[in-house]
Amino acid sequence: MLWSDPENEPPKELRDMQAMLRRLGVLMALAMVLAMFVIGVR
Repeated sequence: MLWSDPENEPPKELRDMQAMLRRLGVLMALAMVLAMFVIGVR
């Protein structure tokens, strides 16, 4: 790949969607941990 090649950045919508999915994944993981904790405490 040459330094003169244009950057092949994905369009803004795609990057926004990826960021949203990443945040959603983190939230889901936290929710799962919290659920496991609650189930374990009972």
